[in-house]
Amino acid sequence: MSVIAPKFRLGYLIKAITDNIFWIIVLLTLIGLPAVMIVLIYIDFPVIDGEIWNPFRVFDAMTHPERSLPLVKNFMQTDFFKIAVFPGLGFAALIGGGVIFVERKLLAKLQLRVGPFYCGKVEGILQLVADGLKLISKEIIIPAKADKPIFWAAPVLFAATAAAFVALIPVAPGWVVADIDLGLLAVFAVIGFFPIITVLSAWSANSKYPFIGGIRALFQMVSFEIPLILSLLGIVMLTGTLDLVEIIESQVNFPWIIFMPIGAIVFFICILAELERIPFDLPEAESEIVAGWLTEFSGMMYGLVQLGTYIKLYAFAALFVVMFLGGWNGPWVFPIEPIAEVITDGIVIMPGALTVELSGLPLFSQEMINGTIWFVLKTVAVIFFILLPRGVFPRVRIDLLLKIGWYKLIVLAFVNIFIALALVYSGVIGPGGIM
Repeated sequence: MSVIAPKFRLGYLIKAITDNIFWIIVLLTLIGLPAVMIVLIYIDFPVIDGEIWNPFRVFDAMTHPERSLPLVKNFMQTDFFKIAVFPGLGFAALIGGGVIFVERKLLAKLQLRVGPFYCGKVEGILQLVADGLKLISKEIIIPAKADKPIFWAAPVLFAATAAAFVALIPVAPGWVVADIDLGLLAVFAVIGFFPIITVLSAWSANSKYPFIGGIRALFQMVSFEIPLILSLLGIVMLTGTLDLVEIIESQVNFPWIIFMPIGAIVFFICILAELERIPFDLPEAESEIVAGWLTEFSGMMYGLVQLGTYIKLYAFAALFVVMFLGGWNGPWVFPIEPIAEVITDGIVIMPGALTVELSGLPLFSQEMINGTIWFVLKTVAVIFFILLPRGVFPRVRIDLLLKIGWYKLIVLAFVNIFIALALVYSGVIGPGGIM
């Protein structure tokens, strides 16, 4: 018995669309707008240019976007915006998501495969969205004999620690979540939490493969954290500061990689080991221990760990840019002086400087835009070189890995420190130096 499919009728489609539009307008008018007004009543608004903003003025600005620029600028300077959007978690998660897609396509090209292809019209561009929805919809399975509180908390702590790492990275002049004098020391303190969280998550699963992977991760992270820290001490000696912003400002004329190439090489190798990436992916060796300390994670718990991993990757790449490549320093992408001024309803738009002003308040300064462009370009370049070994190198043995960390890299790190001391005491760099 055959089933006849109903015929397509354009009238039914138009009726369904118009019905949906009608009900959307009705719901927005009867529920949406009153709800927004009620919420605005209970919000404390700032004083901008001597004028107190109120819910009615905000509602008026929502209908006239050009009038909302002062409020937008004020919101962009809040701690919430810096933490949640830029340069904090939102910005890092956006780059991390892009890195996931680019890595899969890059490995596919290196291995003569297609990679993500079907989700989205352009090279599977929506594959990341599909994978995210899949992880959210999957069931979270907890091992029967697991230590459940620690097992639940481990992915959250891992992602939160990665976010704390991002909070210390300055992206552009004045744009850093936590601007502290001992920024580099705080970075070392945050990095030290990753081995603890990894071992706790592996132990709490009460399974042999996660435990073996956790022990491997502990050995690997501890053996590479020491040369990682030592590789940066040379720059601290040359600059005389632990403030990441001051370290960037000290590279206005030249990046430190010119004088500290050995330190840059050691730091880059240690980054690969800290991120557990090939050729140092022993804690997650699929052919040996399934997925290492990640074996028992499922659903969004696994998704949180992956999110934290790629945010951590971005943070390490950004730290490399800050320490060795000059951070946001770079030639001006746009001219310093504005080319022209276009005046519209009291709004002054300067195309040459990409600056939007209202009542003399810049929304985006030229230094911020130029610095962000250079910082992102340098960070993306470093991330590319972090991804490349996965498609090129094989996995090393555990004994060779530990020898590389404890013997070779520590020796090179001390050589880098001696070079820094020679530059300082010879008067080439430092107080009273010729450069």
